Amino acid sequence: MSIRLDATDRKILAELQRDAGQSLDEIAKQVGSSKTPVWNRIRKMREAGIMGAQTVILDAEALGFEACFFVLIRTSEHEATWQAAFLKALQKRPEVQEAHRLAGDIDYILKVRVKNARAYDAFYQALISEVKVHNVTALLSMEEIKSTTALPL
Repeated sequence: MSIRLDATDRKILAELQRDAGQSLDEIAKQVGSSKTPVWNRIRKMREAGIMGAQTVILDAEALGFEACFFVLIRTSEHEATWQAAFLKALQKRPEVQEAHRLAGDIDYILKVRVKNARAYDAFYQALISEVKVHNVTALLSMEEIKSTTALPL
């Protein structure tokens, strides 16, 4: 389903990105509309696949997940069976917040959130016991400078 977004749709999406917990009345007020048209627009955008599940952003450090590692993976394996096993291993690991297949010298990059270095090592040992990788480099994030899920609408 294809949908053309106008300025009001973009304002609604910006408000939802800012705080999806707002009431329809609050969103309507912010975009200069009324509740029913805003609800209809949101419903159409959901049906079109523009919006996914609504979630809550948790404070990782407040919950004890103080270490964030960016894991660079190089592999010499590129067969479909290896890729399927690798993807399966990543999917079942809750520590992996993001995983990307890359162009260039590095094949994959993972964002891994754990409580500490010992927890990262347990993750690493479990991963390499399941899938063969050529090289793994882990980079510890010293400070998160910016993090957002918002798109620049």
